[in-house]
Amino acid sequence: MTENGKAAKVPVDGKRNILITSALPYVNNVPHLGNIIGCVLSADVFARYCRLRGYNVIYICGTDEYGTATETKALTENCSPKEICDKYHAIHKEVYEWFNISFDKFGRTSTPEQTEVCQSIFKKIFDNKWLSERTEAQLYCDTCERFLADRLVEGTCPHCEYDPARGDQCDKCSKVLGPIELKNPRCKVCTKSPRLRDTDHLFIELPLLQDKLEKYINKMSVDGSWSKNAIQITNSSLRDGLKQVCITRDLKWGVPVPHEKYSNKVFYVWFDAPIGYISITASYTHEWEKWWKNPENVELYQFMGKDNVLFHTVCFPSYLLGTGESWTLMKTVSVTDYLKYETGKFSKSNGVGVFGNDVKDTNIPVEVWRYYLLINRPEEGSDADFTWPDLQAKLNNELLNNLGNFVNRVLSFIAKPAGVGYNSIIPNVPDDVSGDSHNPTKELADKVSAYLDQYIEAMEKVKLKQGLKIAMSISKEGNAYLQQTKFWRLYKENQSLCSLVIKSAAGIAYLLAILLEPFMPSFTLEVFKQLNLSPEIHLSLSDDKDIDRVRRPWDILSAGHKIGIPKPLFRELKNEELEFYKNKFAGSQADRIVRAEAEKAAEQLKKTTIVATDGKGKKKNKSAAQQF
Repeated sequence: MTENGKAAKVPVDGKRNILITSALPYVNNVPHLGNIIGCVLSADVFARYCRLRGYNVIYICGTDEYGTATETKALTENCSPKEICDKYHAIHKEVYEWFNISFDKFGRTSTPEQTEVCQSIFKKIFDNKWLSERTEAQLYCDTCERFLADRLVEGTCPHCEYDPARGDQCDKCSKVLGPIELKNPRCKVCTKSPRLRDTDHLFIELPLLQDKLEKYINKMSVDGSWSKNAIQITNSSLRDGLKQVCITRDLKWGVPVPHEKYSNKVFYVWFDAPIGYISITASYTHEWEKWWKNPENVELYQFMGKDNVLFHTVCFPSYLLGTGESWTLMKTVSVTDYLKYETGKFSKSNGVGVFGNDVKDTNIPVEVWRYYLLINRPEEGSDADFTWPDLQAKLNNELLNNLGNFVNRVLSFIAKPAGVGYNSIIPNVPDDVSGDSHNPTKELADKVSAYLDQYIEAMEKVKLKQGLKIAMSISKEGNAYLQQTKFWRLYKENQSLCSLVIKSAAGIAYLLAILLEPFMPSFTLEVFKQLNLSPEIHLSLSDDKDIDRVRRPWDILSAGHKIGIPKPLFRELKNEELEFYKNKFAGSQADRIVRAEAEKAAEQLKKTTIVATDGKGKKKNKSAAQQF
């Protein structure tokens, strides 16, 4: 079953079958805005667009739950890895529901399906002799009786002398480290000094698979119009020559390795995590192979941040190619660069930035957050900045003054009583009045038609920001049309022509609701409500008939249709609110908690009453704060 309770979909012969995934968010923390635009929101926009076009599409995602980071987080919060996963899976799910992310399935990787699919793929790779064994020296803690993964080791950074530096990276100088590089290493669990000890591991021989992989990449990167940053990152790795990748770890929390010699080990998280796309589909439908082993009839689109590219363009396809089976390999990869916070860096580990649970506590609606993240989507090789003044400008100037103003002007005028408006009825245009013969209306139709073609072309190529900008350009044209035709004057001087103008403008409002649905679905629902139309019936651009109809704005809505009650679609974000949010979300999440507790204590102090006397035995009540 899908997330909305509908029956699971399978590929349909004769239709475009599209399988969409977004990078599985790691489950050890709350997602911040950079994570949200980097994968789940971008994929959601494309999934909604595909549904709008009538394609047979499923959108698969879920939480990535195995690995060192989960074990480390469990130690920090003094609970089991499963309890950590249960807690943060629920938090992620709640955040994405608030953002109106339309998954067909939002699952998780700590499932029986994950174990079954992962072990099956491993066995085929093993049987095909693409694996090798190697002995390595790793840090071992005698007290805990275990090998220590990178994040279970702390010590002094050999580059900047910072302590405690993690065994994978120094938080101060950002240098990537290995656990054995640390000076004075110690176990994060018991703080005792570990020792070096040999351990055997399994490696996948990517160099032996490189020819197969390059053949796939050379074809699909062109056919699928891979983004420039994805191609650059991938080609750089291929040019340097692929290296063997260790796929096993000395951990307890993970998919067990189905091999007698390695039965006390689990798979490396970046071996099992991408396989999670398959296992989550398997938990969505028992006919999952029709999606994942059907390269002739299914197109796979994958969305991620640039730090995940190699795992999806090199590692994951190599695993599947190594099985020798016919898998649905990625056709198109859409990659975002980094979204920075106030010119700094979003950081889950340090709690810096605006997080998914933060935005729910603001009074800024979800459609504003979606719009701002998407119009600022960091793509094509350049990072983007989140700043509060820019959010204010985008809301007030683009959403309120452009889009909201256009729709509200048109619908409010239609809703006015007869004599000054149309009494909430879409007007009838007399036969002797034609949009083709009225120059301003004909020019508007030509421009909208051209924008519609550009919108479809951009969205088909997953140019999401470009698609959004094109749709917003139609709103600007609508506002210019209203000003040019001076509809308020026409109503008094030429009602027949005014009916054409208003009917055309209402059609543009309808078209905007359709084109913007992938980006701001709650906006679309509200416009349809104000138009008194059902989204289930009208929300479609699935065939040439639908597209041709909206090229003639005066023919989009039927004369005599009664609209609903218009009301403003957006609210101004004022300067004092802006300053409030800037201060509220300054510093790290830990800093905010300290500030909130201090403010709460101060408020409590004001309410505390101390009974004192005036020296004559008479009682006086003062607040505790007044004593100082």
